[in-house]
Parts: sequence; structure tokens; C-alpha cells
Amino acid sequence: MVSSSHLAAILQAVMQGMPKALSDSHYPGWHLAPVTGLLNDPNGFIHSGGEYHLFYQWNALDCAHQHKCWGHWRSADLLHWEHQPIALMPDEKYDRSGCYSGSAVEDAGILTLIYTGNVKFEDGSRTAWQCLAQQNRAGGFDKLGPVVALPEGYTGHVRDPKVWRHDDHWYMVLAAQTMARQGRVLLLRSEDLRTWQNLGEIAGSERGGLAAAGYMWECPDMFTLGDSTFLICCPQGVPSEEKRYLNSHACAWLSGSLDYAQPAFSHGPLNEMDAGFEFYAPQTTLTADGRRLLVGWMGTPDGEEMAQPTVAQGWIHQMTCIRELSVRNGWLCQQPIAELQALREKEQHYLGRASDAPAIPARRLELILESEGGIELSFADTLILTWQQDELRLTRRSLVTGEWLTRYWTGAARRLQILCDHSSVEIFINDGEGVMSSRYFPAHPARLTLRGDAELQVRYWSLRRCMVE
Repeated sequence: MVSSSHLAAILQAVMQGMPKALSDSHYPGWHLAPVTGLLNDPNGFIHSGGEYHLFYQWNALDCAHQHKCWGHWRSADLLHWEHQPIALMPDEKYDRSGCYSGSAVEDAGILTLIYTGNVKFEDGSRTAWQCLAQQNRAGGFDKLGPVVALPEGYTGHVRDPKVWRHDDHWYMVLAAQTMARQGRVLLLRSEDLRTWQNLGEIAGSERGGLAAAGYMWECPDMFTLGDSTFLICCPQGVPSEEKRYLNSHACAWLSGSLDYAQPAFSHGPLNEMDAGFEFYAPQTTLTADGRRLLVGWMGTPDGEEMAQPTVAQGWIHQMTCIRELSVRNGWLCQQPIAELQALREKEQHYLGRASDAPAIPARRLELILESEGGIELSFADTLILTWQQDELRLTRRSLVTGEWLTRYWTGAARRLQILCDHSSVEIFINDGEGVMSSRYFPAHPARLTLRGDAELQVRYWSLRRCMVE
């Protein structure tokens, strides 16, 4: 458990580690990242009291998946964020092994957190509690304790509650693993956030017409957009295909209809959420004007994360840009939020043959490209996008073996919007029909070089810094 001595250690880690992290050439200029240590899942993304809150899994003490607290940022405009006090620390018997992921709601006007209290035992077994905490007048959070115990028939891998209000009840989707090691999503209902009824499984591996689809479905998020209900999840153990599900763990979505009375979720096939190298554990929220926004962790569990060069600088990982979700012909699309356009500096243009284009400074950059394909985009010869007429291929070298690795998006791309930061590239395809999110670690100053005989039209902007205060 975390004691006052651990809090002192966190403070010391931040004071000593932050200058080193912020001076790293790979530290992002406008994405959210930890000031020191390790960041992973976004938690508790919510618009409350006229402001946005984004919490996150954070280990300030080391670049390791241990000692998980909830860090906290706050923003009025989704661009300029402020550090807030640590919201949750693993300092109780029911969360002593980590305050794991969860969500946030407003309950009678009070910002309320729902999170997983993780408990690991010396014999290697574990259990989990779903717990509440409420914001107090000082801006901190008071823990109210567990409200959901480990449900019968499941392993200790039960976590990541996402809660929302529908009619007169609260509902929760919860990641769970059966005793047969199958990933499932549970639906629970409550009148007061304190007493919960488990309504049963609504999705998962070998359910709803799906074949075997993983041993754990982490970070579920359920919402309605247009005429459909969507379930985003992170199914661990989905079998790799030739050009899909190539990361160590996947993120995917289902679309269908949720019958609250049954309950039952009728849905279609499992669709990969992002075709790049790093994307996991996204969480959504609603804005005051009704937009559905998403932010994800630009990382992948159990991959090559610990080989990233930023570890030597005392920090690791960042969030994606914040994205707006929409539905087009039944397909879930993602696009950068319009607010990010305020970071643009002077607009520049190029029209002509790709190989004749000037090299473009790529440290902080936004591009909109239109073409029929037949082009190669080289980001400092470190990350290479091959744009063919019927496919995109994104390649980079393994940080462990040095071999070239490839990710694919299959289809006819006609328009790309690309956002670059000091060590990340996010590629939005055909106005968000597809996305490829990836980290890369170039020597700076990085430059983007275009190659090929095809004609293209490019609009691009340098992006100003937007640091957390």
C-alpha cells in the first residue's frame, strides 16, 4: 500500500525527473504525456462543471507497470490542460496493488470516479473490487470503498468499469474473464451507484456469433451514436491475421443494438479500431454540444515498449490526439477534433509530382494530402508510409531486432490527414474511415520526404507547442 513515504517519493520523482523528460527531443510538443515515469490508459474522461477532466494511469516512480495511481488533468477548451492533484493512490486494502482503470460520472452534481481496486496475493492469485470515490470541496477525492465484489464464475481478471446513465438507472460495462479463460463483457445496473445488479454477459469471445476472440476483453466502452450502439473493447489474444490484429494486443469495436430489458446486445463483426503500431484502451465522453469524443493510449501492452529510447530519459508513452467520432454508412469514423486547428501556424501548399516536393519539417506538423496513391512518405527515414492505390503500408524497424515491421490498411485511400509530434504520427484515412497511430523516434530535426511520380496536392501547417501547465 502507498503511505506518506510513497507520496514523498512520488514528489521527489517528479521534481527530479520532470526537467529531464521535458528536455528530451522526443517529448511531445502538444500531446499529453507523463512529466516522469509511465503513463497508460486514459480514465474518467468527462465534461463536468463546465470543464473537461481526463484522468490517467500513472506510475511516477518508474517506467514500469506498477504502483498505478490516477493522475488528473483539467481543461476548459481541450487544448490547454492543467495538472491537478493525484486523484487516486493505492492506499487501501481493496486497491493496494493498484488503482486500475475506470470512468467518471456526475452524481447529483458531484464528480464521481468508478475504478478497479486491484489486489494481488503472494501465491500469484488476485482479486478485484469496483470502487467509488467522490470529489470533495478541496478538489481532491474521497474514497467510498468497494461497491462490486468479484462476480462468481470469473477469474480475478475483472476490471475497467465504464458507467453511464440511461432513463432512471446507472449502467456499467465491465471486463471479465471466465474460468475457461474467455474474454467477456458484463452489463450491470444500479439505482444509486452503490448497489449493483449483474445482468449478465452481453458480448465476448465465442458469443454473439463471434469465433474465439481472446482471453480478456479489457477497457469496454459502450455508447449510442446515430442509430447504433457501439461497444469499444480491447480483446487480448485475438488471433493475428495476415494484415490485421498484428499488435501484441488489439483494440476493436462492435456495432449493433442494446436491449436494456433483456438485456441483449445484437451486433455485427469485430472491427479493428486502429491499424497502426500503438493504440489501446480508448475512452469516450460527450461534450456539452453533443459530440462524442475519444482519446486513447498511444501504446501497446507487452510489445516493445520498454525498448523505447525515452525510458533512458525517465518517461514513457503519451496519449493520442483527442478525436471526434461519427458514423458513415454504418462505419465508426475518427477525426481530430476541430479545436486542434487553433494550433496551426501559416498554411503552406504544394501541387505537383511527389518527388519534386520540398522536404517538410516534421517535428510538429499537420498535412492534408490528396492523391490516387503511388507515393512514399518517409518520416526521417524512421517511419515509412507506402501509399498504393488499394492499400497503405506503414513500416518501421523493430526496436529489439532491427527488422522491418509492417502494419496495413486495406482499401482505396484518396485523402490523408496526418498529425505529427516529436515522436508520434497519426494518419487519418478518407476523413476518418481508417486510422494508423504510431510512435517513432527520429533524430531531430525530423523531416518528411515525399517520393514517387504520382501527382498530389498538399496543404500543411507547422503546429505550435501547447504544453500542460
